Amino acid sequence: MKKTPALAAPALVTVALFWGAAFVIMKPAIDKEPINDFLATRFTLAAIVMVLARPSVLKKINWDVLRTAVPLGLMLGGGYITQTIALQATTAAITAFLTGLYVVLTPIFGWVFLRQRLDRKVFWGVALATVGLALISVNGFTVEAGQLWGLLCALLYAAHIVGLGVWSRGRDIYAMTVVQLASVALLTWGFALPDGYQPPTTPDVWFAIVFTAVLATALAFFVQTWAQSKMDASRVAIILTSEIVFAALIAVLVGQESLSLKTTIGGALMIAAMLIVEWPGRKASQVVEALSTPHLE
Repeated sequence: MKKTPALAAPALVTVALFWGAAFVIMKPAIDKEPINDFLATRFTLAAIVMVLARPSVLKKINWDVLRTAVPLGLMLGGGYITQTIALQATTAAITAFLTGLYVVLTPIFGWVFLRQRLDRKVFWGVALATVGLALISVNGFTVEAGQLWGLLCALLYAAHIVGLGVWSRGRDIYAMTVVQLASVALLTWGFALPDGYQPPTTPDVWFAIVFTAVLATALAFFVQTWAQSKMDASRVAIILTSEIVFAALIAVLVGQESLSLKTTIGGALMIAAMLIVEWPGRKASQVVEALSTPHLE
């Protein structure tokens, strides 16, 4: 067991708070700014911040890093795009709940594609998550399109994490992350430019971009990486699942939405599923690989 500094857990809770707040802050911003234009500006700024923080990283970006990090970045970019579409189409809390399914889907993907052992607790996690997802997503006999985008986002995030676990071994994680963020930026610029890029025009949109780029991506990555070197990986994973709770609570507190009893119960079941899957006992190396890239909000 690693000796944990007193500030590690509070620092991770702060990261989770940033990620949860990002859902709420982005919600009104993407109503004023085209999705891909918003993301292109955000990830360009995030990549620049990371390079400025450690300029020597540019010397570590070689062909080996590019051939692995660029495909990962494209998967990550797809996750961000689908997440933002879901956020535009449904509520911040529901988008956060659905996105969080990646924690449950990751070990399943590892089992299917990498033949990694699937622990019995994962089955319980999947069962709880499925019930929770049904409570959140199903209205009568219909499922909203925005919620399907959120589920696709979770699938892409899980695929990205599994790919990162395979391709990041023996490579510089910081360089891999910079290339991935730059790849997300290039992907979103590719969608933003054809119909004309629209720069942010209002202070609240600029605030959302700076907040998500600097605090919820660049700074969060620094804190997350530091905390992972100081405390057990399973504890890191459990603490970071609190982002979903923060997203729901902040959305309610600012009056952006109200949660029904059905949605609240569904969200609680999904959080329980994530905690079961990530509870100490899971191989630490798998969790380290899953957490070695910035989240996704």
